Amino acid sequence: MKIRMIGCGAMGAGMVKNLLKNGFEVTTFDPDPAKQDQMMKLGARPVSLPVMDASSIDVVLLSLPTSLLVEETLMTLLPHLKKDAFVLDMSTTDVGVTKRLSDLAQEAGVYYLDCPVSNGPAGANDGTLTIMVGGEEHAFQSVLPVLQSIGKEIRYIGSSGSGQVVKLCNNMMVAGIMVLLSETLLTGAKNGVDPNKIAELMSIGSAQNKVLSVFGPNLLNDTHDDVKFFLGHMTKDINLYSSMSREVHSPALLSSVVEQLYEVAKAQGKGHLDTSAVGQVVEWMGNTKICN
Repeated sequence: MKIRMIGCGAMGAGMVKNLLKNGFEVTTFDPDPAKQDQMMKLGARPVSLPVMDASSIDVVLLSLPTSLLVEETLMTLLPHLKKDAFVLDMSTTDVGVTKRLSDLAQEAGVYYLDCPVSNGPAGANDGTLTIMVGGEEHAFQSVLPVLQSIGKEIRYIGSSGSGQVVKLCNNMMVAGIMVLLSETLLTGAKNGVDPNKIAELMSIGSAQNKVLSVFGPNLLNDTHDDVKFFLGHMTKDINLYSSMSREVHSPALLSSVVEQLYEVAKAQGKGHLDTSAVGQVVEWMGNTKICN
């Protein structure tokens, strides 16, 4: 299979590395020349436009920061792709947009699968991403070897958009735990107990969770510049979740509060920091640091 990766940031670069490692022929496009140079050093062949030689490509992977970019890129690509080509959207994209793009791709004779990922840049680099897939199942089976080269846990969820639904629910849960973890550690600290001891007991008790192990150290050490997942990206995903819940009139009592806290953090200029930096908003509200 000839593969094109569009978007070679922290996630896309790791995917390219592992696609090459597994013997695929990979061309890349990114508007940043430095990223294109990095891809060439890995062994990929950069192209100057997303549509260059697109008619020879079997599988296109999109790793882009916004739904608008995903839509614009696909609309540019569709007239140039061959029949029965595959487009795998590895981005986190609006569910409604995903379904619309899938319909447009089908009209053009192209398979479109939503394949959002979890486990961040480290997972992309190590080839251990968790991948949630929506779209036609027979198309999923056809591209499974591609997905297996970049991911460890790969799940077919169902029809178009269902992969995005799972990803947005997952990230909303992560964001909510992040806020509650910040609040509880701060409350413990204000009551004179070392937050490190609270976190240690949580990690071996019924409150144990992956958010604590991945993002907890940043909360405890005030090292929010050690980015596991950008707060700006998390805020975008929370906004997408909120939109999705409104579409189906689902209650969003707690998630709306979490969304407001992340919006405040973003407004305070924390979008470039780790998602744990929402804890700084909690600290600001409580007029105390979690760890002094």
